[in-house]
Amino acid sequence: MNHSADVVKKDIAAILAISIISAALYLTLGEKIMDYGRDLSHPLFLRFLPVLLIQFGMSCLGILIVLLKNKEKLSAYGLVRKHIWQSLFGCLLVSVPTVAFLFATNDLHGFLPFQGMFLTKEILGAPLPFNVIGYLVIALTWGFGEGLFYIVLADKINLLYQPGRFFDRGAFVCAVIAVLIHGMIGFDFVTILETLATIILMYGSLVIHRRTGNAWGNILIFFVVWNAL
Repeated sequence: MNHSADVVKKDIAAILAISIISAALYLTLGEKIMDYGRDLSHPLFLRFLPVLLIQFGMSCLGILIVLLKNKEKLSAYGLVRKHIWQSLFGCLLVSVPTVAFLFATNDLHGFLPFQGMFLTKEILGAPLPFNVIGYLVIALTWGFGEGLFYIVLADKINLLYQPGRFFDRGAFVCAVIAVLIHGMIGFDFVTILETLATIILMYGSLVIHRRTGNAWGNILIFFVVWNAL
């Protein structure tokens, strides 16, 4: 990725601006979207669409625009075979504190990828082929898209501020964003533990991506840990 500093800054600004605008829409309309989504008098597709659009805007739209604008390949961001096992194992390892926190707080709900999206189970129970198509869309948006969001943003930031031996600014910024987006704000003991576990997960996985050159582990945790337990 041989882009000038100005291009990289514009890419970062575009990704963050689109994500922030989408997050602001969710904060403003979130309650109405959730109420509408749970109103069984409306078709499932129409109830799912607003949730999908908000999530797509928060995690996918910005990076999609940037990747298409710059004609960048996904392989440039570590979606390759080389060092895949190191990436997968390392990212699962830094997920341990999050799993331990969920276990300790009795918040494990059983394994189902993307169950954190409140319509997932209902979509899986829908007739064919809507259940298959709907679940694939969820996987691409909440799984692949959200994982790629942090990978691209961290890499872009690190193009401007080369990470040192002991500190990775791109990974740190993304870890903070993950904490803020998921509302881990507070000074009580449980919130502090959840925040620390999330920082270890996000920061650690992105450092592993940078050091291995492989990002499949970062994608994996969004399928098997984040919103899956």
